[in-house]
Amino acid sequence: MRMFDYNASAGLYPCKTVKRTSRLRYRRFDSVAEALRFAMEDMPSGLLRGSVLEVEEARYDGQQMQRLYESEAYPLPRRSL
Repeated sequence: MRMFDYNASAGLYPCKTVKRTSRLRYRRFDSVAEALRFAMEDMPSGLLRGSVLEVEEARYDGQQMQRLYESEAYPLPRRSL
């Protein structure tokens, strides 16, 4: 099984809200770990469901992002939520 590369660059596409109440837009991160930290700790939790993380042409939905963030392999310290 191939290890997931948390150091790869990533793009985060936040959920598009119907009312456009969120000002969050596509954002590029130097690492997947930083993108996941932003999505889990800084982005409103309601936006995670429809958000997409793009890493080296692979796409991950909100549930997959949650699992990657909660993985023991996640390299950054987590903020207490």
